[in-house]
Amino acid sequence: MNHPSHSPKKLIVIAGPTAVGKTATAIKLAQQLKTEIISADSRQFYREMSIGTAKPDAEELSQAKHHFINSHSIAENFTVGDFEKQALQLLDELFKTHDQVIMVGGSGLFIQAITQGFDDLPTADPAIREQLNQKFAELGIGYLQDKLKAVDPDYYEQVDLNNPQRLIRALEVFEATGKPFSSYRKATINRRSFESIKIGLNLAREILYDRINQRVDMMVEQGLVEEVRSLLAYRHLNALNTVGYSELFDYFDGKTDLDTAISLIKQNTRRFAKRQLTWFRKDNKIKWIMADDPNLIHVITQETSY
Repeated sequence: MNHPSHSPKKLIVIAGPTAVGKTATAIKLAQQLKTEIISADSRQFYREMSIGTAKPDAEELSQAKHHFINSHSIAENFTVGDFEKQALQLLDELFKTHDQVIMVGGSGLFIQAITQGFDDLPTADPAIREQLNQKFAELGIGYLQDKLKAVDPDYYEQVDLNNPQRLIRALEVFEATGKPFSSYRKATINRRSFESIKIGLNLAREILYDRINQRVDMMVEQGLVEEVRSLLAYRHLNALNTVGYSELFDYFDGKTDLDTAISLIKQNTRRFAKRQLTWFRKDNKIKWIMADDPNLIHVITQETSY
């Protein structure tokens, strides 16, 4: 049923940890609501990374119109601020012809950018970033993690600790301004012209971890090792400092064998899922639903149809 034109437009956010089933759920929901999907998965933007990011496949993409999948190259610097600007412009367009639009993803920061926004972040002196990159090259990610924990414990609790790009960004803001990165994040919500309804999908931990392990095995079968090998020349790019890719770079460097690399991908993906859940659980606007509920789509439509 179409709502009267005066009722607010709705952005239905499907969030949750990796491998919980967000893509399939969003597609079914989009088909039922006859609407389109915006991806808020910060790794699926990149054309060159497909297998390791669990991107929707060609068949899934044909079942519902998706945006921000394969939209950028790993060589482009695409920030959360860029995403906020582009996705809000897109939503303006989509809401002209749809009462509801779906946003799906596991990147809490990118979802927050659309539903709430951020204060304008200061730009740091490039020399500061260069210095931090140098320290990262010399001392490893542990140095960045420890430094962030010391200067900005709030953001340390929320950030993806395996992503040096995010760590360096937070540290350079602190170095440039003397104020923690977390102090720049929105205290008051930016007014949006639409209403956001947030659904969180979860599974019992042992089921979720089993699905993660199975998914990694499937990625390897689909050619993950070959995909990462083809990206060796780009390994210095921030987009590739991520689970599923960095472990295999270590394998190609001879630091580990393939079985160990695969087992580390599983372990690091499980840790990543745990951190995603920690982030999303801090948002009391999220309504949690078990992803294996046989009436999942019905429950979601009930939650979003008021």
